[in-house]
Amino acid sequence: MTLSAVVLAAIGIGLTFFPAEILLHAGIVSSAPLLIMLQLLGALYFGFAMLNWMAKGAIIGGIYNKPISVANAAHFLIGGLALIKVLINNPGSPYFLWILGGIYLVFAVCFGIIFNRHPADKQTV
Repeated sequence: MTLSAVVLAAIGIGLTFFPAEILLHAGIVSSAPLLIMLQLLGALYFGFAMLNWMAKGAIIGGIYNKPISVANAAHFLIGGLALIKVLINNPGSPYFLWILGGIYLVFAVCFGIIFNRHPADKQTV
């Protein structure tokens, strides 16, 4: 939970405070509506990071805190699949998208395991 909170907070802070720089680095022409959308997306990421940060000490898995595990699993799985689709169709995509895609898929697998495993199980993954 802590690692996902830190990653999501970093993305959220970056999108909130540096949307123009991120667009420039990605090679996308900046516009006022796009900047606002990225800042709102940054707020979303930061809010999700705070949710994960506040839940980091709680028992998660099985029936415990199921909404948190479902939301994280859905976010990272859908985001990871979207990134993989872009990367397969555009192999020359910027390197940060490849890294982000890998991070998303690792978190998707981890939260999928958390979602399907009871926290008291002593089985190794």
